Amino acid sequence: MTNTSERSTLIRRIDAAAAEARVPQLAQILIECVEDGGGVSFLAPLPLARAEQFWRGVVEGLRQQDRLLLIAEDAISGETVGTVQVALAWQENAPHRGEVCKMLVGRAWRGQGIGARLLRAAEDAARDAGRTLLTLDTFTGGDAERFYTRLGWTRVGVVPNYALFPHGGVGGTTIFYRDLSADA
Repeated sequence: MTNTSERSTLIRRIDAAAAEARVPQLAQILIECVEDGGGVSFLAPLPLARAEQFWRGVVEGLRQQDRLLLIAEDAISGETVGTVQVALAWQENAPHRGEVCKMLVGRAWRGQGIGARLLRAAEDAARDAGRTLLTLDTFTGGDAERFYTRLGWTRVGVVPNYALFPHGGVGGTTIFYRDLSADA
């Protein structure tokens, strides 16, 4: 087994063609996150075909230019080890905002700062796309809630009983935002 702490990663934004080529890797990361209890809209067990279908929908969203997709990849092998998206608001009165979604880091790569680097890169990509406000939601009380707080996101509040946990039960979701214009 490779010691991932000795490996470096690159964070980059990818287009639809590059994402399509990475669907199998992205699907595997999504499956791992769901297996590990991540609140990312799916229930366990997540079949490979369903995970791949989701990522093909993301590829279509990239073609439609309604989202940005960033990946973290192993600098040596090129393997995808993490990802995050920014869904660009479609509403006429909201060309300034987006939503961070599907922040995922592969199991073997967690705890190395990749998530923080992905989030900062997503903020930069959103800013470059003319967005000044980002939102996101995450399970209340979990590691992700502490992660976003630690990285300076502002907690808005909790919606109780919002979503099912991947392995059963129901829980609240915490809503966060980040004012990117304040960072300029």
